[in-house]
Amino acid sequence: MRLFDIRDRMLLAALLPVTLVAVLLSTVFLAGRYADLDAAHQQRMRSLARQLATASEYGLFSANTSSLQAVAASALRDPDVVSVVIVDGQGQALATAGRGRHGSLPALGTQEQQWVDATSGNDLLVQAVTPSPLRLDDLFEAGRDAVQDSDAAAPPLGHVVLEVSRAALVSRGRDMLMLGLAVTLGGLLFGGVLAVRIGQGVIRPILRVSDMIERIGRGELTVRGVLMPNDPLRELQAGLNQMAEHLQQGRDELERRVALATAELRTKKEEAETATLAKSRFLAAASHDLRQPIHALGMFVARLAQLPHDRETRHLIANLEASVRAMQDLLDALLDISRLDADAVRVHSKPFPLAHLFEQLRGALSPVAADKALRLRVRGSHLWVLSDPTLLHRILLNLVSNALRYTGQGGVLVGCRHSRGGSHVWIEVWDTGVGIAPEHQQNIFREFYQIGNPERDRSKGLGLGLNIVERTARLLGHPLQLCSIPGQGTRFRIEVPLAVAGNTGAFAAVSEAPPLDDVRGLRVLVVEDDRQSAQALRGLLDSWGCTVALVEGLQGAMTTVEGGFEPDLILSDFRLRAGETGLQSLQSLRAALARPVPACLMSGDTDTELIQACREAGLPLLHKPVRPAKLRTLMRRLTRTPAVDV
Repeated sequence: MRLFDIRDRMLLAALLPVTLVAVLLSTVFLAGRYADLDAAHQQRMRSLARQLATASEYGLFSANTSSLQAVAASALRDPDVVSVVIVDGQGQALATAGRGRHGSLPALGTQEQQWVDATSGNDLLVQAVTPSPLRLDDLFEAGRDAVQDSDAAAPPLGHVVLEVSRAALVSRGRDMLMLGLAVTLGGLLFGGVLAVRIGQGVIRPILRVSDMIERIGRGELTVRGVLMPNDPLRELQAGLNQMAEHLQQGRDELERRVALATAELRTKKEEAETATLAKSRFLAAASHDLRQPIHALGMFVARLAQLPHDRETRHLIANLEASVRAMQDLLDALLDISRLDADAVRVHSKPFPLAHLFEQLRGALSPVAADKALRLRVRGSHLWVLSDPTLLHRILLNLVSNALRYTGQGGVLVGCRHSRGGSHVWIEVWDTGVGIAPEHQQNIFREFYQIGNPERDRSKGLGLGLNIVERTARLLGHPLQLCSIPGQGTRFRIEVPLAVAGNTGAFAAVSEAPPLDDVRGLRVLVVEDDRQSAQALRGLLDSWGCTVALVEGLQGAMTTVEGGFEPDLILSDFRLRAGETGLQSLQSLRAALARPVPACLMSGDTDTELIQACREAGLPLLHKPVRPAKLRTLMRRLTRTPAVDV
């Protein structure tokens, strides 16, 4: 509820002057009337005292106490008189009447004296009784002045002490005050009623206009006010009606235009979605069709590199491997971007030691640093962190690779330091490279953004690494910071929460180098319908010492198994002939073999539904083109780890 709305303010404006005038007049009237009552009381008290003094003259002159007692008693007929005391010239009381309890009297003189008794609160008045001058002989005119002077100087015969109560005066004052308050309240009530009655004629039109404005503000543009003949705000009401009508027309027109624009946007959106869907289908098909030959090419090149060649041929093969590796890097980066866009990357945080992660970085990138004559320093650490080790390794691998790529001399340092009072740790990557200008420091995290590479030189990267780093760090919830000075170097750092240290034995065992014949002798069943990919994969596996059975689909695989081939590992493409899928083939083969044979799917599809299906089935998925080293590592891990039944 709002305080002091328009009604309250109008009533206050009407009553405040009335109240001030009524209170002022009542105050003046009561003060004047009370002063008159007090003056009349004082005058009556003095008159009574003088009458008593005159009546007491004879008694004092003749020392007639009975006469004085009668005079004192007669004064009590006045209801306000409390007591009367008549004293002689020496201050001795000759007559007393009433119940006076006043204290000692002041020094008695010839002048009239008056005060208020501190004990009783009554008025006390002392009146001197002086002898009247008598002219006994007119013969002595010459001595008249002398006689008068002698009489004037004569001492008083005595004094009359009169005590008068102020109760009646106070009572009359209280009555006048109550009457004044009643008159004032009556005036205020009358003024309030009159102000309300008169103010209704002004307040009601204002409230009608206010209500209409409020409803218009809520969007009720159909509201219209009634025009009354005697309405003082008639013109304003008519203007509001006209404004509401114009607003309603404008809103209707705007809604019509919005509806048309929405319909057009919906049509455009549907066209864009159709085009996007068609583009996605095209890109998915193109990606799959592009990955297949690149996959086969990578296998052929890896097999070719194992054969003996002369120097010139080895140089050509090395260039061919570099080109294939560049295409694989681009496709892998695009795959990472698409998985991040589709929210297909799942975080699996767990405690692990930084030392294990740092050793992986040193082992993977030390050859790169040595090729550029750079120094790669990785400071060891005993700390454990809580994160996803795979994703964090990918972040640091991209950062260190990027630092080595843009550093011409000096080196790269990887280390860590505590933050947030010891609850977190900054993992930092320092380099002595070219640095990044301030105007580029935000843009380097954009896709395909590169500084100083307009010719798109592949040796300078693809412009996707830092974008993947930034998005992966955001997915993990790890803050990422950049500090760079052009010409001096760059520092990237990522903040990771610390974890309680655990057993490092399991991590140390994983980092041991595998033997060269780690997959030799394995019986591998390859299910692949693409002839080039199948031949390339078979040649690579043969070079590793594996026994390979190559089939194009489920029927051929079942025939091979029924013929007595007992595979140690099954490698299957996802898309097979006649609508078959690798998932269905693996389930049927495991059922036929009556054991959970280790298996792996390979596919050129990057669909998130396929990734999720493989995750639910517990099957590893390798996206084509598959790097031979990655395939060999997976084969070794699968054949040394109990398989999961699907």
